[in-house]
Amino acid sequence: EIVSMASVETIKGLLPVLDDCERALQVLKDSDDSDAAKEGTELIYNKLMTYLKGKGLAVIEALGQPFDTDVHEAVAQFPVQEEEKKGKVFDVVQTGYTLNGKVIRFAKVVVGI
Repeated sequence: EIVSMASVETIKGLLPVLDDCERALQVLKDSDDSDAAKEGTELIYNKLMTYLKGKGLAVIEALGQPFDTDVHEAVAQFPVQEEEKKGKVFDVVQTGYTLNGKVIRFAKVVVGI
């Protein structure tokens, strides 16, 4: 159990790095920077994700899903016109993760009302 807890803390410590990679990919996608910068950032992100997935990390899918307090944390509500979007995740502010089926970081989301 000690080894398992150390693993959880190490992986939780790497989550901000994943967040930074996701932000960098988004910025590079919308910019005119070189393709080499985009490809290099994607390569780093994919290698890190592959390694962490091998250790049991999984992304909590949230966008468009019904709001679920077991895996989502609502940070805001947004009025929506469509009835089918009410009570569902409208936007993801921060990606959530599970490690071997246990939530280690809730997905921070905006919920349609």
